[in-house]
Amino acid sequence: MPQWIELPDETATQNLGAVLSRSLTQGSVLLLNGDLGSGKTTLVQSLGSNLGIREPIVSPTFTLVSEYPEGRIPLYHFDLYRLQPEEVEELVLETYWEGDEYPLGLVAIEWAERLPYLPAEYLAISLAIVESGRRAKLQATGKHHQQMLQQVLAEWQKTGTQPS
Repeated sequence: MPQWIELPDETATQNLGAVLSRSLTQGSVLLLNGDLGSGKTTLVQSLGSNLGIREPIVSPTFTLVSEYPEGRIPLYHFDLYRLQPEEVEELVLETYWEGDEYPLGLVAIEWAERLPYLPAEYLAISLAIVESGRRAKLQATGKHHQQMLQQVLAEWQKTGTQPS
């Protein structure tokens, strides 16, 4: 069941990233969708900062993936904006969330709707620009990510902002 969170400004989006960062574990996969300017990169920047990554996080549009191993858990940040589905398939992204070739960490994929396949478990976050700012729809697939989403929602409620 999807959960909705209102994000009236950039600070609220950064706060959501901070809350998410406290619930994420190795093997977490975030699938980020939304129009240009909806806050996907802002969310990942906040995640990284709150994981202890000091390097500036920018959208990896031209490099496809940026790897940040120095945080509490490694962060693998993908941007699929410029790719066609067949090009995405060639990337073999599952090696990042299965931990076969890379240390298991957090995988954050912008423009995830371009994935030709999905991991078995993930947290999908769809960001939309609305009159009041932004709105995030969060939906978890798999037990690990469902538990994580419940932790995020519980903490978000404690901050004084209620999911709708």
